[in-house]
Amino acid sequence: MSKRQTKTMFIVCLIMAGTIFTQMGLYVLSMFAGLDMRFNLVVVCHNAMKAFGLSFLKHVLDALVFSTLLSSIWKMGTQWYHSARMKKTFKQYTHHQLTWEMNEAYGGDIQMISYPAPIAVTMGFFCPKIVLSTGLREMLSDDEFEAVVHHEMYHKQHRDPLKVFVMSFFASIMWYMPILRWVQEQYKVAKELQADEYAIHQQGSSVDLGSALLKMLKAGRQMKMPFSYVSFADTSVNYRIHCILDPLTEFPLNVPLKSAVTSLFIFSIICLLFIYALS
Repeated sequence: MSKRQTKTMFIVCLIMAGTIFTQMGLYVLSMFAGLDMRFNLVVVCHNAMKAFGLSFLKHVLDALVFSTLLSSIWKMGTQWYHSARMKKTFKQYTHHQLTWEMNEAYGGDIQMISYPAPIAVTMGFFCPKIVLSTGLREMLSDDEFEAVVHHEMYHKQHRDPLKVFVMSFFASIMWYMPILRWVQEQYKVAKELQADEYAIHQQGSSVDLGSALLKMLKAGRQMKMPFSYVSFADTSVNYRIHCILDPLTEFPLNVPLKSAVTSLFIFSIICLLFIYALS
């Protein structure tokens, strides 16, 4: 998948989910603030149900709206809480001398922690930071470790933790649009492949990146954290190694037809109602 395709996927998903989420927010705001939301999609749905004698579904729609918004508050709250706790934990384990050396070598926003397990993650939304462990440094050779750093630098430069969270956020709270879950998974894999490509370009060879991935794979299951972040070796490692060994491998975009049709139908109905309201 090219960078343009990945960007297009992200924008289309953002527009579809953002439209519905915004309308739900405006509807709830109109209920509590008394604002005139005559052209709001949810209000239009209510009027349409009433016109067809299905006014009892109004309560079902209200339940969907409030459950979606409450889920969004919960997900954002847990993201903030767990990321804040993990940042505090990482701060306690900071290896100040190695952190200073890494920032001198690579230009800042890298934190080295004294921890035996191999860790390589990029976290934070607007000012992302790379966190690397001494366990990772001891496990890899100098060139392999540099490949990992370049990989994470790509994520940092493109603010991938924020983008991955946005995709995960909408896929989680809008379960009734199943295509969002598929898009989230495909997008995350695509970003890892692009970060791999960047690291290979920086070093001029895929050897060190591939061997680093193999060592991480042999090290076992990577540490999972209860918030959105991007990690060097927790997404499609086997597939990424295959792509490194065979750069001509094409990214398989097997769109789930049932999920796509269902999601498109739901979104189209909402759009048609919106057009009707404005006519």
